[in-house]
Amino acid sequence: MDTSSLDFALAVADWRLRVARIYATVRAATDPAAAHRQWVEARDELFASHAASPILDRASFTGLDVAPYDPALRFVVSVLPDEPRRMDVRTGTDGVVPFERVGRVDLPGIGSLAVWALRSYGGGLFVPVKDALAGRGTYGGGRYLIDTLKGAHLGASDDGLVVDLNFAYNPSCAYDPEWACPLAQAENTVPVELAVGERG
Repeated sequence: MDTSSLDFALAVADWRLRVARIYATVRAATDPAAAHRQWVEARDELFASHAASPILDRASFTGLDVAPYDPALRFVVSVLPDEPRRMDVRTGTDGVVPFERVGRVDLPGIGSLAVWALRSYGGGLFVPVKDALAGRGTYGGGRYLIDTLKGAHLGASDDGLVVDLNFAYNPSCAYDPEWACPLAQAENTVPVELAVGERG
């Protein structure tokens, strides 16, 4: 599909709407493991059939490789203050996209992840992660945990931000090189293997 066409723009808008609905269902669920199963099923259907899917060969697509749910890797944590830092990400379609580090979350037994704010139209929070399996079990550039601009957000409460590593997912550029994605920086790299979430 021509990425400059009206059809493509409408497809991407619909994709983001559907992703937001998937995450709304997850946030409303009381059982994280059951919500994870729904998330996997809904994403498989979306990637298999949607016009904006980054899967290049949808005819042979049989589903995303997602590990079983591990409740030990779900955290509700406070966002702690951190030194501000700007990150400019050059993309093929959006020019330079600015992010600013606005805090961090500390995950017990895992490490610290920077929380980034998107400083352009749409705003929102962005938390990627790159683990010790990157390039040999998980996507080499890292995966996304939170990207509120695209609706990928598990929620927050008075107790803190929900960071569930089981919901780590690959950016679109993992499947289609036409997409240019912000990738995990050093501040979002952890020294442990995270064999949960989307793999490959």
